[in-house]
Amino acid sequence: MKNSLRIGGAFVGLIIGGGFASGQEILQYFIAYGWYGIFGAILASLIFAFLGMNIATLGYKLKTSSHKDVVLYIAGPTLGSVIDCLITVFAFCFTVAMFAGAASAFEVLFGMNGFVGSLFMMILTIFTLMLNVQKIINLLALAIPYLMAIILIIVIASIFTMDGSFVEHEQIARTLEVERHWMLAALLYVSYNMAVGLPMLAVMGSTVKSKKEAGFGGIIGGLLLGGLILLVYMALLAKMNVILGKPMPTLVLAMDIHPVIGLLMAITLILMIYSTAVGVLYSFVVRFASPSSKMYKPFVIFSAFVAFFASFIGFTTIVGTVYAIMGYLGFFIIAIILWTWLKRRAGVA
Repeated sequence: MKNSLRIGGAFVGLIIGGGFASGQEILQYFIAYGWYGIFGAILASLIFAFLGMNIATLGYKLKTSSHKDVVLYIAGPTLGSVIDCLITVFAFCFTVAMFAGAASAFEVLFGMNGFVGSLFMMILTIFTLMLNVQKIINLLALAIPYLMAIILIIVIASIFTMDGSFVEHEQIARTLEVERHWMLAALLYVSYNMAVGLPMLAVMGSTVKSKKEAGFGGIIGGLLLGGLILLVYMALLAKMNVILGKPMPTLVLAMDIHPVIGLLMAITLILMIYSTAVGVLYSFVVRFASPSSKMYKPFVIFSAFVAFFASFIGFTTIVGTVYAIMGYLGFFIIAIILWTWLKRRAGVA
């Protein structure tokens, strides 16, 4: 059970980046659909749990040290090789995005030069990746209880101090421009994130002692993600008249409660960026160098420095394009995992 909780917590820590913690992703993918966003959150949670269970289980079965074995297993040698390359590229692009996100966060939250924020995140990520995989997983999971405590405080304070009713705030939420159906938005949210989460989750599944522990860890992670989505949803909906148009809505709510809570929320944002940076850079590095090889540490440092400099040379447009492609790739990965699961259930594979 302990290992399952560790995997579940690390899964959440990997998926939840700065976009989730700031509240922007919840606004765009769930709250913009009003009450239907709740159904979207439940649907996303169930799919996260299903995918998490299957990927972690495959990681355990194949005893993999990178995502390559899992991808080749579910998609075959030809198509799997293409997906493997794309996921590897995405992992590096996400690392760049997290370093750039740290730069923006330090500028907005602390009024510091963005260079300092990106440099700090790079150094912290490098030091973390010098640890063994078990310690990395533990660190990814460590921030989740802290995050949930802060979110709970914000939810309770937001509901008790809200102006008007939830019905009125739901009408404000519907003024946000959306072009998708709520169900498609939930699927896009999952597909976008699973293209990022698959590599590290496969590795985490290989570290436990049984298939049951691996699968249960994926389920716990998915349900925890759903719970956090719903909590942030309720907090933001209760204060739609306050946070509408704000770039970091959860930080606005935290500052409204108390400056200390605002500071804790700011730290949470940095922690979430850090946990995602660690997970995606590790996934990228182990695709080329085993943690036990002599090349691992030098390649960690080299990759981190390249990502650090890329975050300052107009990489934003490229990353934005890659993110769009990643959403479609995620859909494809979900379909393949579902097909593989159905074949296993039928006794074909």
